[in-house]
Amino acid sequence: MLKGIHFLLTYKCTYECDHCFLYCGPHEKGTFTLKNVEAVLEQAGDLGTVKTIYLEGGEPFLFYPMMLESARRADEMGFKIGFVTNAYWATSEEDAELWLKPLLELNISDLSISDDELHGSPDAAGNALRAAKKLGFASGSICIEKPVTLANQSESGQKGEPVVGGDVLFKGRAADKLTENLPRISYKNFKECPHEELVSPGRVHVDPYGNVMLCQGLCIGNLFQKPLSDIMKDYDHSNHPICGPLLSGGPARLAEKYGVEIESGYVDACHMCFLVRRALLKRFPQFLAPPQVYGTTENE
Repeated sequence: MLKGIHFLLTYKCTYECDHCFLYCGPHEKGTFTLKNVEAVLEQAGDLGTVKTIYLEGGEPFLFYPMMLESARRADEMGFKIGFVTNAYWATSEEDAELWLKPLLELNISDLSISDDELHGSPDAAGNALRAAKKLGFASGSICIEKPVTLANQSESGQKGEPVVGGDVLFKGRAADKLTENLPRISYKNFKECPHEELVSPGRVHVDPYGNVMLCQGLCIGNLFQKPLSDIMKDYDHSNHPICGPLLSGGPARLAEKYGVEIESGYVDACHMCFLVRRALLKRFPQFLAPPQVYGTTENE
């Protein structure tokens, strides 16, 4: 049952982080208009099961007036509201309070702030977190560690094949920027999707083009072309050309089913899944979108 919608309010961002799932950056295109936000909120209301709306990106605070008005409309409809931000705007604790105070009137359930060395200034994140705490927001930090190679300790205490530590998921820009020199293992190990609920999704991401995503770049429909209620009702995981193989045998099965050239090894399941899906962009443009999430401008 769908309970949450995460708006990718924009693909534009102040940073161009190597670990970004979505290939966001200062020059990326794609930003919601208020009219389109309202259309999605109306569809969420019609569905009747959605309880929470998140506004994220990219960096949603880049379009602050539109973000604030979107949150107000969601609040008026009775949704709980969450935000995800890199806090570039928190140049001091006092300034951070100025940015956050207008949100006090809303039903904010979560303010998540990126606070790690892969993003920008840690001082900004600290300023934002302190201001949020002072104002009484339910807030917390998102901390992604750089990937590192660790020795794998077997049950007998003997060192085995190296493994990768850290919180990075190797999809989006991370698949291209952060996998060099990391240990890789055979594709045959990746027989399931370990992170996403593909059978009965509890949340989806919706981008400015209307794409309804179960995972970044993995779509089940476009709500500017078909109502969200119909998308969810008609979604059949077993017959979806991408989700079906992933559920029956993970990224390994996806590659085998469509004859995608398999590399000598992959860092993790996300790494393999992302590269296989990118190889299938031209074949399944309806289900693998938008191309920019895959680091390209067209369906190759």
